[in-house]
Formats: sequence, structure tokens, C-alpha cells
Amino acid sequence: MTGEDELVQHFITRSNWLRAAVLGANDGILSVASVVIGVAAASTEREPIILAAVASLVAGALSMAAGEYVSVSSQTDIEKADIERERIELEEIPEIELSELAKIYVRRGLTEETAMEVAVQLTAHDALGAHVRDELGINEISQANPLQAALASGGAFLVGGALPVIIALFIAVDEMEVYQYATAILALVLLGGISAKTGGASPLKAILRITFWGTIAMGLTAIVGYYFGISVG
Repeated sequence: MTGEDELVQHFITRSNWLRAAVLGANDGILSVASVVIGVAAASTEREPIILAAVASLVAGALSMAAGEYVSVSSQTDIEKADIERERIELEEIPEIELSELAKIYVRRGLTEETAMEVAVQLTAHDALGAHVRDELGINEISQANPLQAALASGGAFLVGGALPVIIALFIAVDEMEVYQYATAILALVLLGGISAKTGGASPLKAILRITFWGTIAMGLTAIVGYYFGISVG
């Protein structure tokens, strides 16, 4: 294996926790900042802004963690069910399963003779492992870990959402919207660049994507808050 291959595999091994952590941090920054901007556009008092920021931070972190845990647990349940079904089929129809495995290798470019020989050897070594990996596409890297994903997502949301809360505590109310937007976009850009570099992707695409959608989200909440403030006033 070359150094480049090792680097690519290293990126892949990061994919599960990196996805959950980046998603959580992005949501933390964007969700809390958007709520604060919306409330700040409708209020001239600091107290409701801080209350909205803290409530959004706590509720968002718990929601992210719970949602990630449920989602990944469902994925894990599906994987376990597929593996059990494959185990039963290997016991009941081993010849058909062997043929299916060989056909997979043929589709990947091997000759029929070589594919069958590979299938026979892998079946003799670990039949279930071969089918789980090559037929179902499940391996140690791709297998879901619900608790890891939940902790990464919820914890990252708290870390990301702490920034808008700090801004809400110390920045003047009449400057709140501008500072919230500027710091949120800067944090999102930095996070997007770091996560893209960590995952081996293009930082520029990640930064542009985050900036565009972040601006839309915060802009829309500012408009809602502004018109709500007018109607209440």
C-alpha cells in the first residue's frame, strides 16, 4: 500500500465521526445565531435574546444527539437484520450464495474462473464476512456507532452554539444582528475549511456552500424577526 493509499483510507476512517461532528457544529452555530438574530430584530431588550439563545442551545444539542442516536440506531438495526438474513441464506442455500459472490467479482472485472476461485477461497476462510463486506457493503469503517455519533453531534452543537450565546451576552443589542452574522459566517467558514481539509475535500466548495446557506438562513430569520417586531409593536 502506498503512502497515498494510506492517506485516503485515513480520510475514510474519519467519515462517521467527522460527519456527525461537523453537522452538529454547523447546526449549533447557524441555529443559535439565527434564533438570536431573529429575536434581536424583534426586541430592544437583552433578556429575551439571552433566553432565546440559551434555550436554543440546550434544546438544539439534545435534539441533535437524540436524533443522531435514533437515526444511526435504525441504520444499525437494518445492518444487523441484513447480516442475520445473509447468515441464514448461507446455511440454507450455500451454492446460490457462492454463485452470487462470484458474480460480484465478475462485475468488478475478474474472469469467471478467477472470480469463482476467489469466491471459493473467501467462503472457506469466512463466508459470512465475505458476503457482508462484498454483497452488503458493510465493513468496520462503514458500520454505524449510535452512541459515538450522538455524542459527537450533540457535543459539537454545544461547542458551535456557544459562540452566538457569548455574543448575545456581551455585545450591545443594537449591534447584535451584525456581530452575530459576522462571527457566525467567520466560524462557519473556518469550520468548513478545516473539515474539508480533514476529510480530503475541496475547502473552497465547502466554504462557499456554508457561506451561501448560512447567509440565507440568518437573513430569513432576521426578516421574520423584524416584521414580527413591527406587528407586536
